Amino acid sequence: MLLREARGRVLAAAIMADRAMPAFDRATRDGYAVRAADCGDLATLRVVGTVRAGEMWRGAAVGAGEAIEIMTGAPLPEGADAVVMVEHVEQQDGGVRLRAGKSASEGLHVVRAGSEAWAGQELMAAGTEMGPAQMALAAAVGAAEVRVYERPRVGILTTGDEVVGVGARPRVEQIRNSNAALLAALVEQSGGEAVVLEHARDEREAIAAGIRAAAGCEMLVVSGGVSAGQYDLVEEELERAGAKFFFTGVRMQPGRPVVFGRMASGQYVFGLPGNPVSTHVTFLTLVRPLLRAMCGMEMCAARMVMARMGEEMRGRAGLTRFLPAKLDDGMARLIATQGSGDMAADARADGYVVVAEDVERIETGDVVKMLLGEIC
Repeated sequence: MLLREARGRVLAAAIMADRAMPAFDRATRDGYAVRAADCGDLATLRVVGTVRAGEMWRGAAVGAGEAIEIMTGAPLPEGADAVVMVEHVEQQDGGVRLRAGKSASEGLHVVRAGSEAWAGQELMAAGTEMGPAQMALAAAVGAAEVRVYERPRVGILTTGDEVVGVGARPRVEQIRNSNAALLAALVEQSGGEAVVLEHARDEREAIAAGIRAAAGCEMLVVSGGVSAGQYDLVEEELERAGAKFFFTGVRMQPGRPVVFGRMASGQYVFGLPGNPVSTHVTFLTLVRPLLRAMCGMEMCAARMVMARMGEEMRGRAGLTRFLPAKLDDGMARLIATQGSGDMAADARADGYVVVAEDVERIETGDVVKMLLGEIC
C-alpha cells in the first residue's frame, strides 16, 4: 500500500532504518561550529565560512581559534565538536566570542550520527498502527510503500420492530436507527470495515436473512433481540445458523444480555443489547479488543485511564457498572443520565467510570478506572 494511504492501518511487516539517523553529526541550533576548548576566557574566534542545511562543509577542518557559521540541521564541519547559539555570542573584531556567563562543552547542540537509530534497526514492528508520527518516520526512511493488514469486514445487523430509518418521520412509539450509525462509526474507528446490513424486524426469517447476508464478513455484530423476551430471537437464530457460544450474558451494567460465539466458517458473532448506551459499552469492552486483534494491532485491550472521583457514589453488588462521565483535569465527573437509552448523556461523556462488582462505595477523591470512548 502507498504510504500516503496508510493512515489508520496496521503494519504487517516491520519498517527498518535504511541508514543511520541522523546520517551525520547534526547541528540543532543556528550558531557557530567551534572547538569547545577554544571558547574560554572570552576568546575571540575567527569566522572562516558558513554551512547551511543540505550542504557539506568543503573547506579545511576547523582549526584552533576558528569558527564556522552553521544553520540548524546542517552537518557539523570536521574539527568542530560543539555549536554555540547565535544568541549566545557577540561580534568582536571581525570574529565572535561567547557572551559573559556563557560556556561551551563538547557535544553542545549536536546530535551525533546514528544516535537516533542505526542502519538496519527496526523502527516500527509489525502490529504498529499508522498515525501521523508513524507515517512521518516511514517517509524519513524511504518507505514509500508499506505492508499492512487487511481490514476485517464487520457486518452490522440492527433489529427491532420499533426502529425506523434515520430519514423517516417516526410515530410516537417508534425510534430512529441510531445503533447502525453508532456501530458503523465504532467499527471504522477500531480499524474494521463496516458493512451495514438491512435492518431486521423481530421476525425469525428477517433475522436469519440478515445473518446469511453477513456470510462474507469476518465478524457479525447484531444489536437488539438478545434479552429474554418473547420477541428476542437473535440468540436462537444465531444458534440455528451454527454459532457455538463462548458465553451468553455478562455481569455488567449496562450490557448484561450479551452473546458471543463463532460460526463454523470461523466468523465471530456478537449479539449486543439494543439500548444505545448498552450497545456502546459492550462494543468498547468486548467487541473492540477482538476487532483490533483481528486488525493485527499489538495493543488490543479496552483503553482505561486512572482518574480521581469527583463525587461520592454507591456500587451495586454483583454487577460491574459503567457510568458515563466527563474527564476534567484528571477528575471524573458523572453525567446525569436516565439509563441505557439516554443518548444525549452518552454523547456528552468522555467515557465511563468503571465500578467493580465488589465495590460498595466510592468517596470523593478516590482513584477509579475510566473506560475511554475514543482510541488515543
